[in-house]
Amino acid sequence: MSSDHSIPRGGSTPPVTLAPLLKALKTRDHEGLSKLRHALRTPLNQIIGYSELLMETAAETGTSNLLPELKRIHSGGGELLALINDALAAWKIEAGKVDFAALREDLRTPLGSVIALTSQSLEQAHAASQPAIAKDLEKILLAAQNLLALSENTGAAAIAEAGSPAPGLEETSSAAAPLNAPPPGLGNVTPHDFHLSTAPMPSARILAVDDDAMNRDMLLRRLEKLGYDVTEAATGREALAKVKEGNFDLILLDILMPDLDGFQTLEYIKADPRLKHIPVIMLTALDDVDSTVRCIEAGAEDYVPKPFNPVILRARITASLEKKRLRDQEQAFLAQLQIERAKSERLLLNVLPKAIAERLKAGQRTIVDSFIDSTVLFADIVGFTRIAAKQSPQRTVQLLNEIFSSFDRIAEQLELEKIKTIGDAYMMVSGVPVIRNDHAEVCAAAGFEIIEAVRAFNRRHSLDWSIRVGMNSGPVVAGIIGTKKFAYDLWGDTVNIASRMESHGQPGQVQVSEVTKKLLEAKYDFQPMGVIDIKHSAPMPTYLLLRRLPTK
Repeated sequence: MSSDHSIPRGGSTPPVTLAPLLKALKTRDHEGLSKLRHALRTPLNQIIGYSELLMETAAETGTSNLLPELKRIHSGGGELLALINDALAAWKIEAGKVDFAALREDLRTPLGSVIALTSQSLEQAHAASQPAIAKDLEKILLAAQNLLALSENTGAAAIAEAGSPAPGLEETSSAAAPLNAPPPGLGNVTPHDFHLSTAPMPSARILAVDDDAMNRDMLLRRLEKLGYDVTEAATGREALAKVKEGNFDLILLDILMPDLDGFQTLEYIKADPRLKHIPVIMLTALDDVDSTVRCIEAGAEDYVPKPFNPVILRARITASLEKKRLRDQEQAFLAQLQIERAKSERLLLNVLPKAIAERLKAGQRTIVDSFIDSTVLFADIVGFTRIAAKQSPQRTVQLLNEIFSSFDRIAEQLELEKIKTIGDAYMMVSGVPVIRNDHAEVCAAAGFEIIEAVRAFNRRHSLDWSIRVGMNSGPVVAGIIGTKKFAYDLWGDTVNIASRMESHGQPGQVQVSEVTKKLLEAKYDFQPMGVIDIKHSAPMPTYLLLRRLPTK
């Protein structure tokens, strides 16, 4: 886990022993009573679960010699569960009418029957050389004996934690690879019919977390029969380590575990941005409303009490995986949408200034602004018609693209706004649409860099291209034209005069108007070039922009 979600070393869940549970009955301690229900239901989960697995195996393989006994064991487990649920019903707990002595008496006969039937079936399995069946029957017998010891208040010292397996059981826990055959479908299942249909199930990786080895063994076998790739974890900390390393689609999480319980584990998972998207189904013998609400509020996808109905568990796993699949599709769609939006943003910014693009996205449809102070620059390749006639159109466009791309980089570095290209002419402006006081100075720097870029271009290609640069400063009107193919453009005498400065200029030189000269004369040397006629305007003097003066 990341440092933001580090796990404290304390807070382990204490072992469930009978004495505190009996005390809980007297004090109406709801947490203690929940643990009591959990303690009693855990071995019941194992009796019912293993008998169901054996009945399924008998139905699938056609081995029916033990099926009648298995059905009676399964029914006995159901009867025991009903007795415990009735004795520890919520209204009896609230009213203080839980009679543990009566419950113990009620459990004795059906529990003794389950033990006798299991022992008898175990002998038959050994006699018929059915070691796999015998192992599962041994687990049922162990679970029934644990429940008997707990209910009779005997052997409490030996059962340090209610429902814990005998030593060595961990070796029988299933860790086999998932089945390759198509997993069974839902089917219509009753306690006496465990032959499921074979509708295909979606592949998924599931992490099963339970501190009880027999519970994990049953759960892994159940899930692997359904075709899932299952990994097990015995503690909350182990689960957090594995879920961080693996790519899981679903987590089945027990609540009452030592060291780090299911509530804490769930909170850590949902607090980590890398893990919070994984659905978690709480699978526990706790069945009180408070636990259910707490899990759902903490972010659990669902809650299945033990002993679980295999069809219900399967349906809820399928529903949770389907929700995750839809969420994953939604996230992938949103990610793709973000990529496409970013592409659109880049395309829009290639066409329009950022400030104008933001206004356009905000809903403005007519964008026209006046700027009092700006400097417009035109750059034009000298004799381009003659140049283009000497080579192929493809080569001409390739070279023109290269040189204009270098002008684009200059504009971007100096934060000027490229307006457009017209044939072999390039137009940019400073002070529009973002106002700046040094608009003339930064345009002057761009003019010299453009000339140097053409010289570098000539050296790379052994060419003799030259360029004229013209500049003028003053007010302009700027705005968007077009409704489908947008263009940001400038209008006004300032633009026309800047164009004339370029067209009447000298190759390899920057020519400026008198207005621009006045803005730059404290920083640059100038060479007068005489007076030129300007269409629709009075004749005006022009100047070549020379070297920059040393800083005083």
